[in-house]
Parts: sequence; C-alpha cells; structure tokens
Amino acid sequence: MAAKTVAVLNESDLNDGQMKEVDFEQGKVLLSRIGDKIHATSAFCTHYGAPLAKGVLTADGRVVCPWHGACFNVCNGDIEDAPAPSALHSFEAHVKDGKIHVTANPQFTLKDNKSRPPKLSTAGFDSVGKGTVIIGGGSGAFQVVESLREHGYKFPITVISKEPHAPIDRTKLSKALITDASQLEWKTPADLKIKYGVNLRVGVEVTSVDFKNRKVEVDNGKDSVTYDKLIIAPGGTPRRLPIPGSDFENVYSFRGVQDSKKVDAAAQEGKKVVVIGSSFISMELVAALSKKKLASIDVIGMEEVPFEMVLGKDFHESQGVKFHMKNQVEKIVAQEDNASLAGGVVVNGQTLPADFVIMGVGVAPATEFLKGSGLELEKNGAIQVDEYLRVLKLPDEGKGVYAIGDVALYPQHGENVRIEHWNVAGNHGRAVGKTIAGSPQPFVKTPVFWSAQGQQLRYCGYNAGYDNVIVKGEPGDMKFIAYYVKQGKIVAVASMQNDPVVSKASELLRLGLMPSPEEVKGGKDILTIDISSASALPKVA
Repeated sequence: MAAKTVAVLNESDLNDGQMKEVDFEQGKVLLSRIGDKIHATSAFCTHYGAPLAKGVLTADGRVVCPWHGACFNVCNGDIEDAPAPSALHSFEAHVKDGKIHVTANPQFTLKDNKSRPPKLSTAGFDSVGKGTVIIGGGSGAFQVVESLREHGYKFPITVISKEPHAPIDRTKLSKALITDASQLEWKTPADLKIKYGVNLRVGVEVTSVDFKNRKVEVDNGKDSVTYDKLIIAPGGTPRRLPIPGSDFENVYSFRGVQDSKKVDAAAQEGKKVVVIGSSFISMELVAALSKKKLASIDVIGMEEVPFEMVLGKDFHESQGVKFHMKNQVEKIVAQEDNASLAGGVVVNGQTLPADFVIMGVGVAPATEFLKGSGLELEKNGAIQVDEYLRVLKLPDEGKGVYAIGDVALYPQHGENVRIEHWNVAGNHGRAVGKTIAGSPQPFVKTPVFWSAQGQQLRYCGYNAGYDNVIVKGEPGDMKFIAYYVKQGKIVAVASMQNDPVVSKASELLRLGLMPSPEEVKGGKDILTIDISSASALPKVA
C-alpha cells in the first residue's frame, strides 16, 4: 500500500507542548508539538496499547506512556525506556494552508500494526567474530537484543536461557496465571532469529564462566560459547523459608510458566490456599486466585499491612481475603493422609488449613554458577557494577563483562541499590545495549513499578525508606495519590486511578523539577507543571 498525505488538523488547534490523537484513514496518528516543530508518530504504546495522547510529553522530545512508564522519542519513534518492546513508526508532518498534513502508509497507523521493526536489517549482520553472549532469557536479555540492533550492533548475539521458551512478559504470570508461554513471548523464536539475528539457546543452563579465556560453559562442560562481550542476566531464584515442611510437593514458589501451571492446576473450586508473604507478586496472585472460587485464602505477612515497606500503612485492601499480619510462619505441617503434601501452616500456634501453599518471600540473585570463577560476589550473591553496569570485582583479564537485572548492585544517588523488578532489568538491558553498540550509556533511570490490586497500582521512585507520606484521596477506595518524603524531598510517588500522575512524577524526578512537600500539601497538582512546551526547554537542558 502506498503512502498517503492527509490533512489531519488545523495548525491552530495544536499548541506548544500539546499532544493530540487524530484520525488518519481508518487508523490513528499522534501529533506532538514542541515549539515550532510538529512531530507525527503511531498513536499507541507498543507495550499494552495505551493511547499515548493521554501520557506525558517533555520538552526534550520524550512521550511517556500513561500506564507503565514505557517511553519513546517523538522526533523519530525510537524507544527511550522499557517496557516498550518495539519502537513507534515516525511519519512526515508539515504545515500547508493552515493545516497539519501527515504522510504515512495507512497500514502503519492502525493499532494492530503499531510497532516498527528494528532499524538494522539482517543484511547488516556480521556473522564473523565472537559477538555478545547473554546469560539469561528475561526482560533484560530481550531489551539488550532490541537495543543492540536498534543502535547498529552488527555482530553475533547469543542468548542462553534455562527456560524452554523465548523471553516472555513475566509480569502477566502473577496477574493472570497464564500457562501458555507462547501467549507471553515478546517475539517468537523465529522473529528473534530472522529479524534480530539472535542465536537463541533455550532449555540449557550455564554452569560456569571462564573469564580468562572469555568462555561460557554450558551444562557442566558439555558445550561452551566464546564471547567478546558478556552480559550476566540470569534473574533471581525464589527463596524458600528455612522452616519444616517448606519442601512439601504442594508448596509452590512463583517465578516462571511452570510455576503458573502448578498453581493454576491446584487452584480448584473449593480448595484452600495459604500465601506466605505479602509482596507485590504475592498480592497479585491473591487477586488472581480470588476469582477462582476457592474456599479460603489466607495471607501471612511480617509487616503490619501489605506493601508497608513500599506504600506505608495507608494502603490496605483485602477483597475478602483473611490477613495474618505481623506474623512469622513456624512450620508447615503435612496432611493427615499424605505425609508428602502440606495440609496446614502454623502461625502463632494456630494451624491454617491448606490444600496448597504459595511461598512469595522474594528472590536471591541466581549467581551460584559464578562461585569459583574469580568474580567476587557480594554476601547476598549480587554482583557489584559501576554506573555503566560493568562488573567491577573481576580478575584482571575479565573485560567487557556486564551484569543487569536482579543480580546487579548498581550505584544510584550516592548509594548502591539492587532492585528486583522486571522494568528495571529491561532498562538495564537498554543501557548496556547502547553502551556495547558504541554509545556509552550510564544508567540513571527512575524505577517504575505497577501491580494489579483490584485497580492498577502505579509507583515510581526508590524504596530507600521515607520519613513521611502525603496522601491525596482515599486508599481504601483505591483512588489516591501518595507522595513519599525523605529528608525534605519527595523521592517517590504512587497512585491508583490517577493516570498519568506517576508517569509525570517519573519525569519530574528525572528532571529535578519535583515540587516540595510543602507545595504538594498546599494543593500543588503536579500535572499542571509545564515540562512539555518550548519555554520549558531551558529548565530541562
């Protein structure tokens, strides 16, 4: 289909700093204006299809999705931040006779055709050389691949994953208990091979790394892969509490598709479940299980309320679930007629009956395979990296090695942090991809979280503790904005049913333009702060 030029809007109807979604044939186009320049892109986020016109535009050319923090460059459609899996289409826009005209191929403006293929075609790949090897097949690995090719990396890319499928949208597992990996894959194995030139090796496990000889050992030495650049991205291993009964057959941790299958199969109508831990993932599972007509759902948490470490005491929503907070599990006991299956969980001398148990108590860095390699791990198994995510504590010969995601302990705002979140791993991957492709990119992104808790919970910032929380709205009604204050500054923001507040907050934190706690208490609405018009440019330079 040939490109068409269509008058889509009066120029006077698009002001400086404004975005508008306009019709184009049977599809939609997003217009963005910064000063005198008008840009046209596809209109929907490539992550979950959110309308970008309802997001946040910045004067330095970024448009942030209103839902999950994905970000694009409005000038060319390129990805700026994960979790965007693909770039936007960028169209030609010009003004004639007082009208904004857009030239585009109509098929690329439709929602179903919203994403752009990588800039580097397979014809540009160079199969000669060791290339880049990625250990792990999660969010970080996928975003490394996309970023490398988008930024012109021409050499081989090998992904080694112990999971039996291509990288998936892991966030949907706990939210919806999806059991078919093919429904979750960002790109099919065929697309990764043909369009991105990736050698995808699934169902194999890295067992050691020889940094001196730049070699990754697979399946206990049965095979090896050499590298020029190495990215360590194995993710985390679910923790198990060191209590009696934690190894019963029906005590499940939750990380991958196989775990989702086990929990889904166990969650039959009339069954009883005990969930140990009140983390985001645990509570997402509780929300998913509450639709299964179970006889009972009991949640055991050490905090006073769920999410207290992140969201404070103001957020608490039960949906008929029975909570046992400020408690520690003593043991898990067997069923009376089957000594290999859990039948109950003992808390404060009380036994909570269970047909199955879910243990959601966090993850540990999956770095056991690196012990004895010469790389010095932190006490908790994490890997110390610098601002470019380069591994620091390596033998002299260990060059060109990076660590990202759950395993990376990285510097941010004067302290070292390790954040177990899918979106952080993705943005780590994007930064490293750009660095390896030749444009060194220090990691400075503000973490963005989201969680399904009856309504969609958004959160941006660092969970480094806080002194005070300013709450606007009613957490009990699941409609609120919470501002977290530390040392006189707002360092994080959470919301429900107030999009795009968190997307705006993430950009204000990035630009250093977040208002003071006093201004927010006085009624300041952060959505009214101008960061999108040309007049805001001096502030964001």
